[in-house]
Amino acid sequence: MLASFEKTPERVGWEGWDADIYRKGFLLLKRDEVKSNLMRLPPNARKTLRPRRRDGDLFHMEAAVRPPAWKTILAFAIIYFVWGSTFLAIRVGVREVPPLLLASMRFFIAGVVLYAWMRLSGTPSPSRRQWLAASALAVCIFVVDYGLLFWAEQRVPSGIAAVMLATIPVFMALSEIVILRTQRLTFRLALALLVGIGGVSVLVSRSLSLSLGEVPIDRAGAVALVIAAISWSVASALTRKLPLPESKIMSSGAQMLAGGILLALTAAIFGEFRGFHIQAVSRGAWFALAYLIVAGSIIGFTAYVWLIHHESPTKVGTYAYVNPVVAVIVGYFLGGETVGPRTLLGTLLVLVSVIVITTTPAKKPAAPPLAKPLQELAER
Repeated sequence: MLASFEKTPERVGWEGWDADIYRKGFLLLKRDEVKSNLMRLPPNARKTLRPRRRDGDLFHMEAAVRPPAWKTILAFAIIYFVWGSTFLAIRVGVREVPPLLLASMRFFIAGVVLYAWMRLSGTPSPSRRQWLAASALAVCIFVVDYGLLFWAEQRVPSGIAAVMLATIPVFMALSEIVILRTQRLTFRLALALLVGIGGVSVLVSRSLSLSLGEVPIDRAGAVALVIAAISWSVASALTRKLPLPESKIMSSGAQMLAGGILLALTAAIFGEFRGFHIQAVSRGAWFALAYLIVAGSIIGFTAYVWLIHHESPTKVGTYAYVNPVVAVIVGYFLGGETVGPRTLLGTLLVLVSVIVITTTPAKKPAAPPLAKPLQELAER
């Protein structure tokens, strides 16, 4: 019998495990060796950890102590409502500040805060390879995805923009089927993809039969949002292959920092600094920027990282269903945006597609050559 342990000091809230128990990823040990090593742990760590069956004869160490319910509720409320409301804050900001420049200020400041926080807490700075990887992701996530989102919100209502970006799982599923080949194209998945594409068609179509009496959204803005969603799905695929820092907060801080710098350079290339007068920006636009930095990037991301260490990915991923709904509601009541039959139908179709896609189990990749001999050894 074998046991598998992962290095998850953030999950258990205790660092300094014995080097015999883990080495950076996971270490396979015989059960008697595991028991003897566990007895060498401090009592608080032994109470926090427990084995859970996984993949037949393998075990996984996970947190046994549940956090207080109010913390979990608060964290979910933050990623649901704060992240959902950031779309309106972007729309308010880009009315007075050039879009790429606004995005640059948001992510550069947030990246500096997260990076400094991690360095002060003792987390090592990313290596040169990790900085290059973070910069490559920053191009896809911040320059292309967020850059196009900020630009599009000059032309498209914030609620529609949120619904369009909710199609990211659709493009991620397509990349897993066509490029990564980690997902099978089942009937359920194909139907979900068609429903999602149909929802986008309802939102962007200029046909009278599909517009349902609403004014069609700007075509350039809609195309920009589709490209943004595709760019995010490409970045998600690259994340699995690039050498990023182990700390998720440090990794995100480095990506935001690099993204802020690259966005500033892009803004300069497109001439956004010319004609921009900082003294002409109103308090409302500055408040929108502060909200995006503090609530959207720092507090929102901290809550997200905390949740992924205490809740299942399926539960945490439900923010993808809730954010568009919150954005549409906030845009309607606070932003004066129109919500008609077409918006409701397109949102419904996109959300149904996203829910089906994200709850469809992925095809398990083929086991590596070493896995079978290890399993045979475990069964002896």
